[in-house]
Amino acid sequence: MTNRDFADRAGCALVVGGSGGIGLAVARMLAARGSAVALTYRSRPDAAEAAVDAVRAHGVRADAHRLDLADLDAAAEVVDTVVAGHGGLHTLVHAAGPHVPMTHLSGVAPATMAAQLHADAAGFFGVVQPALPHLREAGGSVVAVTTAATSRFPVRDGLSSAPKGAVEAMVRALAVEEGRYGVRVNAVGPGMLTDGMAARLIGSGELDEAALAVTRRNIPLRRFGSADDVAEAVFFLASDRAGFVSGQKLDVDGGYSA
Repeated sequence: MTNRDFADRAGCALVVGGSGGIGLAVARMLAARGSAVALTYRSRPDAAEAAVDAVRAHGVRADAHRLDLADLDAAAEVVDTVVAGHGGLHTLVHAAGPHVPMTHLSGVAPATMAAQLHADAAGFFGVVQPALPHLREAGGSVVAVTTAATSRFPVRDGLSSAPKGAVEAMVRALAVEEGRYGVRVNAVGPGMLTDGMAARLIGSGELDEAALAVTRRNIPLRRFGSADDVAEAVFFLASDRAGFVSGQKLDVDGGYSA
């Protein structure tokens, strides 16, 4: 029987960063399982249009909204627009995040770290905070896509993992504070993905095949995952199947952080 857990949900799921990579996999899975989807993109309208088409192929309503998470006022406006257009919001998935170069923290300029903290941590809060009244009304949930690197630190990943660690702290705080309203808040930590981080690191030249082979050996399953693996975890945490799960982080990393 096809999983249609979200078919009876009023309103929509908002996938921040839903135009590519993990966000697109999440948006497509939510749509396949019955949810209307609104997604955001930052700078690639063509990719956003293709993502909307992919979502609509599952017979649900979908639309895209441009959002630069550095603009905190714009984030609140997008939330209001999505809620008005769809009649409510039952799920917020925060899957935004550009490629962050691997650099030793000693070589990261303080201004660069400040900018990344603003983009990741403040950007997450800028979307979640205005969404809370609507999620309370729906008894909905939030899932933040972070990184497995906050559980087991790989050298040169601090510029990425430190800001996402702040996001995870907010996930726990929000879970504690919003539980009385029926809102659940969780996180998913992706490890190395064949269609995500690994591909970007190879393309940028930051990791060669030999380095990737070492990385693969550090993973108990001896392979990389996929965006769909992460999307399955996101969907589970957003669904009623995880109705008594809140304030948790699920690493999808092949056992790397065990």
